[in-house]
Amino acid sequence: MSLYAIKHTNGTALYAEIAKVLERDYVGQGAPGDRLPSEGELADRFGVNRHTLRRAVDELITAGLLERKHGVGVFIAERLFDYQIGTSTRYTQTLADLGIATESLVLRKAIAPASAGVARHLNLPNDASVVWIETLRRADGAPLCVISHFLPVEPFSVLLDGYSEGSLHERLVQHCGALRRTESLVTAVLPQGDDAKLLGIAQTRPVLRVKSLNVLERAGTPIEYAITRFRADRIQLRITP
Repeated sequence: MSLYAIKHTNGTALYAEIAKVLERDYVGQGAPGDRLPSEGELADRFGVNRHTLRRAVDELITAGLLERKHGVGVFIAERLFDYQIGTSTRYTQTLADLGIATESLVLRKAIAPASAGVARHLNLPNDASVVWIETLRRADGAPLCVISHFLPVEPFSVLLDGYSEGSLHERLVQHCGALRRTESLVTAVLPQGDDAKLLGIAQTRPVLRVKSLNVLERAGTPIEYAITRFRADRIQLRITP
């Protein structure tokens, strides 16, 4: 006998009705990482065959609410942050608007030779050096992204001593005025270097890499070129003009 009374609506498939109940009673009342009962146990509770139950679970996996780990089970997925990328994107403010607590950890600060791509984006000579700042950003206490910031040595070398936490964007605005993002190039790639360890993921899990350029709002002078690597399982990027 089914432990759930499924109200079947005309025109709505049974598996879709079951998916609604799973979302309400398990995802809505559970926490990320919680494991759902086994497929057989859920099928018995709903009084359906495993094929119908599996389709309901697959609906929630596609929606990003559940995650299937083969050979282990089905789990409530981590919260998927809706991160908007536009001309005035600010990491700290964007997540604060979503009610998400953030923190920034400075991993490295140095003067380093610019790569050809960095020099080109910042309109610097090929043999120029740049300020390189590497940060790890956390959201709700868990790693979300690693960012490599590249800035012209002048006038930003002072940041090597003066910046240790908080919003780098705020520091840049204080130094030179309002900024505008002119470019965001998004690619799915495998983590490189120590990114996987810093983000707490397997080396085989992809990250979303965003290459972006910030310029002075009025003059259009390139100020910051950044390469951000987001955990792909924790975020969706919303691109706005």
